[in-house]
Amino acid sequence: MKEPITVAHLITKLELGGAQQNTLFTVEHLDRSRFRPILIAGEPGLLDREAAALSDVSFYQEPSLVRPINPLADLLALIKLTHLLTRLKPTIVHTHSSKAGILGRLAARLAGVPIILHSIHGFGFTPSHHPIAQRLLIALERLAARVTTGFISVSEANRRQGIELGLFSADRCSVIRSGIDRALFQTTRVDRSAKRLELGLDRARPVVGMIAPLKPQKAPLDFVRMAALVHATRPDAQFLLVGDGELRSAVEAEIVGLGLSGGVHLAGWRRDIPEIMRCLDLLVLTSRWEGLPRVYLEALASGVPVVGTGVDGAAEVVQDGVNGYLVEPGDVRRLAERVLSLLNRPEEAVRMGQAGRALSDEFDIHEMVRQQEREYERVLGRSAEWNRLRVVAGCGTQAGN
Repeated sequence: MKEPITVAHLITKLELGGAQQNTLFTVEHLDRSRFRPILIAGEPGLLDREAAALSDVSFYQEPSLVRPINPLADLLALIKLTHLLTRLKPTIVHTHSSKAGILGRLAARLAGVPIILHSIHGFGFTPSHHPIAQRLLIALERLAARVTTGFISVSEANRRQGIELGLFSADRCSVIRSGIDRALFQTTRVDRSAKRLELGLDRARPVVGMIAPLKPQKAPLDFVRMAALVHATRPDAQFLLVGDGELRSAVEAEIVGLGLSGGVHLAGWRRDIPEIMRCLDLLVLTSRWEGLPRVYLEALASGVPVVGTGVDGAAEVVQDGVNGYLVEPGDVRRLAERVLSLLNRPEEAVRMGQAGRALSDEFDIHEMVRQQEREYERVLGRSAEWNRLRVVAGCGTQAGN
């Protein structure tokens, strides 16, 4: 019987985000008869305790691996990751997120790891960066791409972008969707009135919610500004913002400044998202960039229509006018108009919610893991064939000398 292949997943920070939760699910559910998972994370995050508690998963942390660009810390992280991977000797290193993606792939190459894969959950160079910073980050991605065996993208949009930027050719990148537990979100039942009271909401008034970390990528201030525009026409509407982060103080100040105290409820980090989804009439997401917004999948599986920004892979999930509406990032007025149209036509919101429940199998988290396993088998087969041909070519050269 063959020994399981060691696969090391490497991510910058285990916070409450889609990429992080999917990575935890992957290492927990990989077929142990074929793969032995290792998980490596950088700076401390909210999911560290869950990672350490996973059975049959070796968990390592390297605190020098942090999100902000810091040449000295980044060099130290590269050295330490190289040393760790040299000691662990994985056959496959699978990186996630931008910083871990660049430093992790370079460290894997220096450590002599045979197969290096990188998942694209959106790119690290974003519209928020200065053009010079964007060019630098793209150059670093191109450098890391040269030592990468293959890429996995969560959206066709990110795959196309990578090809256009010359990071990889079409045959070097597969699309494996960011998955959710569809059955959980489709079948969760909750006492809606009691849950709303628990969240500090009125039981009878419509609820517009957003579930996201309070960080620049998610543009939570746009959500508050949208809420102000909607509230001016529909003062009965109430707003729920689930998440926390660096922009919380700015969000609180904006709520007070726009006279929405008591109208926008900040719930902080929550683990009961399937139940919270059942309390929403609409889900809004104001992101400026994404790979594939996992919260869109969660809302649609729950029968909740989406009003959000059409960033990256969003249009591959939300069909405009069918199960939700998409607008341009930063267009707060258009967001408010779309929210009002559904609040004023609740029968249309119900129809869109029902349409959203028909998510295809490719968005199921169990299928996501199976597809990753098939991708591992594929690259392992290609690597074995390449090594065989190299040996044959070497023998032929020696015979001819």
